[in-house]
Amino acid sequence: MVSSLHESLHRIFQKDPALLTRALQGVLGIPFPEPREFAGMNVDLTEIEPVERRVDTLLRAETDQGTYLLVVESQGERDDRKRGSWPYYLSYLYEKYRCEPVLIVITQNSATARWAAQPIRRGFPGWESLTVRPLVLGPDNVPVIADVREAERDVPLAVLSAMTHGRGPQAAAILEPLAAALRTIDTDSAAVFVQFVDSCLADPQAQQIWRDLMTAMQYFWRHPLAEQVREEGREQGLEQGIEQERASMVLRILEWRGIEVPESVRERVTSCTDLVRLDTWAERAVHAKDPEDLFGDDQT
Repeated sequence: MVSSLHESLHRIFQKDPALLTRALQGVLGIPFPEPREFAGMNVDLTEIEPVERRVDTLLRAETDQGTYLLVVESQGERDDRKRGSWPYYLSYLYEKYRCEPVLIVITQNSATARWAAQPIRRGFPGWESLTVRPLVLGPDNVPVIADVREAERDVPLAVLSAMTHGRGPQAAAILEPLAAALRTIDTDSAAVFVQFVDSCLADPQAQQIWRDLMTAMQYFWRHPLAEQVREEGREQGLEQGIEQERASMVLRILEWRGIEVPESVRERVTSCTDLVRLDTWAERAVHAKDPEDLFGDDQT
């Protein structure tokens, strides 16, 4: 299970390395050559001396224009020590592999993004011996993907959108289209992406909406995180607790989507004790245009 925000922000590129070059090309406008293949590499840059140095994610990209080492760093806040370690990483990697290193920083914080994007210059002013220009992906340049078709065209990019905007007000708008887009890919990949997004949502309400959406689509309940939720349910009284939570979830999804729920619908949902039926209603709630759409051809 991926629970760390820091881990999720860079591990998505281990899950889909091609997303990294698409982000460089499409988000940052960098004419990075199209890789023929990717290979994960050892992130440990420690030398014989007892000084441990590790990058977050390191990928080797083979292109027609040469081999590049893509160094991905997940950055939560400003850390001026990185302005010393990042040049070291790049110099070490070039010396060891004789391939051009590219530093990419990913963050959820706009202020951190602006800090990270500042060139790092070492040497005499105007005649610097070393200059490092990080490429930064953050909430100010990663697009808000709030359209289902757009999310379906590039699901990993839509996941990256939800992750980088996970601390901002745009997060909620991304979740429903992303939930629908996850249906178009294999369930194992979707399950991993679900965890990445869940760990990056800082707002409790947005995280709850995400879990409701995933529960309705039967993804969330396949994860270790679901075991924790189910265990909590057992401690509170299993069947009754799950029924009440599932009914509340159906209503929360409708309300979050801006659909007014009449009292008759609310009463029918909250009085239902059939978990299978509640699951069906929760799934319908994701796409319903009217509260009555929940019930379809149900007779009771």
